Amino acid sequence: MKKVLMLLLVVLVAGSFLFAAGSSEKGAADKTVTIKVANYALLESGYEQFWKDVKTNFEAKNPSITIEWVTAPYGEIVNQVVNMAGGGDMVDVIFGEIDWVPGLVDAGLAAPITDILPAHFINDFFPDVLKSFEIDGKPYGIPLYVSPYVLYYNKDLFKQAGLDPNKPPVTYTEMLSYAEKLSKLKDSNGNKVFAFGQTTASVPVSGASLNAMVFNFGGKVLDADGKLSVDNQGFREAFEMVKLLDQKGYNPQNAKLKDLRSLFALGQLAMYYDQSWGFNGIKSINPNAHTFTASAEPLIGGSGSGQSLLQAHCFILMDNGKARRDALSTFVEYVISEEVLNDYLRDLTPAYPAKNSMASMESVVNSGILKGASPAAGRVSVQTFIPKISALNLELCSLAQAVTVGKQDVSSAIEKFKASAVVKISQ
Repeated sequence: MKKVLMLLLVVLVAGSFLFAAGSSEKGAADKTVTIKVANYALLESGYEQFWKDVKTNFEAKNPSITIEWVTAPYGEIVNQVVNMAGGGDMVDVIFGEIDWVPGLVDAGLAAPITDILPAHFINDFFPDVLKSFEIDGKPYGIPLYVSPYVLYYNKDLFKQAGLDPNKPPVTYTEMLSYAEKLSKLKDSNGNKVFAFGQTTASVPVSGASLNAMVFNFGGKVLDADGKLSVDNQGFREAFEMVKLLDQKGYNPQNAKLKDLRSLFALGQLAMYYDQSWGFNGIKSINPNAHTFTASAEPLIGGSGSGQSLLQAHCFILMDNGKARRDALSTFVEYVISEEVLNDYLRDLTPAYPAKNSMASMESVVNSGILKGASPAAGRVSVQTFIPKISALNLELCSLAQAVTVGKQDVSSAIEKFKASAVVKISQ
């Protein structure tokens, strides 16, 4: 009897141990980490399905990690992230633009990418691209892809104006001679055709585009220390060109990039500056846009060499402790891969990879939209980051509006700009 009782006791103890072990393993399997991803693109036409698929496919491959979207419109997402952090609810990453980096660093939210991502992953990115994300020697933000500002032009309108659609202008002087002919055209409904579009609306991205135009002319806006430095010929010539384009009626006044994309898609704009991924906005309005859209390098102005400003859609990372850091790293490495981005860059957002290992991607090599502007990808200027870069960009927009809508002469408008900009960026 004793032997039977002892045997039963052993069985019970062993069973209890196995049950406990099984429960422990089940608990570990059920334990998931949730990372919060702030992403305005979920609300924009053409991008929603891509990001939904990212979540579905990523979670299928990584069942211990859950993605929670935080959404707000493009112009509100940064404030949403900042306000959430102020209430103790910090997201893990925001999908945004390179110009958002300094403001989020200044707010104490962004973390150096080296604190979260592994060295082997970071080292695959082009050094000059990562340098564009540096503040005090540390890179903040990691690009999904990059673009200079490119010159989009309508091949059909070139033909109608008697211009060779395979020979876009190289200099601003050539562009003006083309524009004179293009400005005489009407679309099929009798609407005016604008010859050349440069965004000047009061939004930070318009200021960034104007900054790129200054680089076209060999000018600068900030010095290496982040101080205002606009007493140079290139800066003046860029805004003289903005004024001239307005005087001749070539450029739609106060247009946002989305306005220029719409006009271009409808055949009412012959040439304009945009980021390469602006083509998605064109195509969403006119599915046949690929038949007439071509790209060219940024124009050369004055004593410049046609340099442009690097733009990038990027992830800006935040540190919420080891578990979420590790999960975030897995997410970032998954998204910024050829597997995920090849179709995206081919079908939705023409742009250039930021990684060595992705340089020969099929979507880039065979892109008819990117082909003409490709040389410009290696000829970009790095903008000095300052915390108030968005405020400075808005001041550039105000300067452009002063010499166009306000009809001010360029010299006096620049002097007013200098006084206002110094105050705004030092606040």
